[in-house]
Amino acid sequence: MIRSILLLLFAFFTLSALTFGQSGGVKGKVRGPNGKGISNAAISVLLDGKKVKSAITNTKGEFAVAGLAKGKYNILFDADGYSSGTLHAVEIGSGVRDLGDRLILSQDRGNFVILQGSVFFKEGSSVTAAKIDLKQVNADGSTKSLGSTYTGTFGEFAFRRPPGAIKLRVTAKYKDASASKDVDVEEAAIYRVAITLPMSREDR
Repeated sequence: MIRSILLLLFAFFTLSALTFGQSGGVKGKVRGPNGKGISNAAISVLLDGKKVKSAITNTKGEFAVAGLAKGKYNILFDADGYSSGTLHAVEIGSGVRDLGDRLILSQDRGNFVILQGSVFFKEGSSVTAAKIDLKQVNADGSTKSLGSTYTGTFGEFAFRRPPGAIKLRVTAKYKDASASKDVDVEEAAIYRVAITLPMSREDR
């Protein structure tokens, strides 16, 4: 009787060891558009639509998930301030599948202030290559420079800023002509502004 029990226990542990040895895993690195690793990104491993494993990236954006049976999994990536990403049908074998460092999440536009605008001559035609200065207007009337750019072929320009209540001043300059507009920003959203210079196209 004791011998039978010992044989059963031996078979059980042997089977468990074989099963564990056959399990696999996955690792990789999650990065942003600037190439830097994204820390605290949530990794979800799904099988047939159900989450079976999860992990969080470290300060370098690296993660590792172990204990996965052989099969094909969908892997989801989520991080604050970034759009979600998914890898479909990732095949896991008996070893650790290395996804490398090419897991790049794009920044979520919904988490930023997007300032889009256009610059025109008096008659309404677009101004190309006008310099655009962006400043923060403080409560005491002082200003702080936040950056500059130039208008494109159709007089367009854009700035992206972190969310938060702020007053922005946009100034367009082309040769000797300039014009400004203030924009009150309340939250993350797309804000649009049109600036008309006191200058005719023929005066260029």
